[in-house]
Amino acid sequence: MSLDSSSLTANAEPAPPESELLVECREDGVAIVRMNRPKATNALSLNLQALLSAAFTRLAEDPAVRAIVLTGGDKVFAAGGDIKGLEGAGPIEILERHTERVWAPIERCPKPIIAAVCGYAFGGGAELAMHCDIILAGEGASFSQPEIRIGIMPGIGGTQRLVRAVGKFNAMRMLLTGKPVSAQEACNMGLVSQVLPDDQVLPEALKMASLIAAMPPLAVMQIKEVVLAGVDASLETALMLERKANQLLFATRDQKEGMQAFIEKRKPKFEGR
Repeated sequence: MSLDSSSLTANAEPAPPESELLVECREDGVAIVRMNRPKATNALSLNLQALLSAAFTRLAEDPAVRAIVLTGGDKVFAAGGDIKGLEGAGPIEILERHTERVWAPIERCPKPIIAAVCGYAFGGGAELAMHCDIILAGEGASFSQPEIRIGIMPGIGGTQRLVRAVGKFNAMRMLLTGKPVSAQEACNMGLVSQVLPDDQVLPEALKMASLIAAMPPLAVMQIKEVVLAGVDASLETALMLERKANQLLFATRDQKEGMQAFIEKRKPKFEGR
């Protein structure tokens, strides 16, 4: 099932209930992407992955969208890959799936993405959350990379993003035991941005996304780009990238508007130019 363009416009009608992915764009510039396979605990089937890829491709190109909230609902975020679809697969079939291409629109999305995580974020679900920029988790949420328990290992960034987020020793414990960690422990390790009561996760994510969406879009995109590009660069190179991006923003109308509004003690109106 593919997403039609009407599901990606402001005030759009929600996608049909049977859709595995629901996309809603609000007037405040926030898009909500909701995985919708409740009977399968939002397992990341090939179809759901394709829908996520298509949705993020379109949202990245939509100038009306300034921030994205990704959620699986109030019971489960995503409980990993679709094991039934993997059990009989051989190495060439797995190679030919090119998951790196499917997930690239999420990884490279220039808009900030907030993961609103309730319940399980296991395996591919944890890796999906780590593709986001901010992770808000409910008190009942838990995270794990259990692939080792079925004879495989993470294949969409779990070994790399996890160690960058929580350090070698915490990552090794999660990867080699497959045991889950609670939301609070994940927060203490640096995997989660904030822990909230379960019923406040999505409202807080939307509130935060709305706040970000009201910021100057070019500055938001430059901050995200420089942070991600600088993570694996030397400090000297990363600081150079930061300086160049900061200099570039002084050519924008939003910089002029923001500073003038500050001086005049009024609320700025940013246009993304």
